[in-house]
Amino acid sequence: MRMKSFAIVAALALSTAIAGCSSIGMQMFTNDYGAVSDAGYQLPRIPIEKVPMKYHRQEVNYDSSERPGTIIVDTQNKFLYFIEGDGRAIRYGIGVGREGFEWHGTAHIALKREWPTWTPPSQMIHRQPELAKFAGGMEPGLKNPLGARAMYLFNKGGDSGYRLHGSPEWNSIGKAMSSGCIRLMNQDIIDLYDRASVGAKVIVL
Repeated sequence: MRMKSFAIVAALALSTAIAGCSSIGMQMFTNDYGAVSDAGYQLPRIPIEKVPMKYHRQEVNYDSSERPGTIIVDTQNKFLYFIEGDGRAIRYGIGVGREGFEWHGTAHIALKREWPTWTPPSQMIHRQPELAKFAGGMEPGLKNPLGARAMYLFNKGGDSGYRLHGSPEWNSIGKAMSSGCIRLMNQDIIDLYDRASVGAKVIVL
């Protein structure tokens, strides 16, 4: 009987500890990767169970002197942070530029587009001639490399050529395989797009 009582007390203590952590620790959004109907497009469910949990969207403790609304991209660890303030941030898993295409610096969001057209740069067409058919732009859609949303990054020199964008290739998250842009799962870029404002500061580490 004494052991049973101890087990009950231990269970209650554990549940209290978990509840305490959830109020000051992280909130997971793992259930937010289901099928989505958006602007006439039917985004399929992401098999999120196949994506390492650290790359699932979640609220985390994150100390930063940057103002709320700032975006910080940690290319080494493949995370993007949207600063909320008070030591908190929403963290997203990302895919980054492969070797030779990495970049870092400070920019700002100049434009935001839902279901954008993708136009491959001339340098990319030179490397991949089969993309020449999209020189005039690839129509929006489920196979478009920019996915459901794109945010265009400008710096002091104007258009940096880099984007924060969605991707139909959910299995590229956590990897370095893009041409320099920062890619997120489509359900995540929709969430980030709704949080981020034109003019927001973007820091790429």
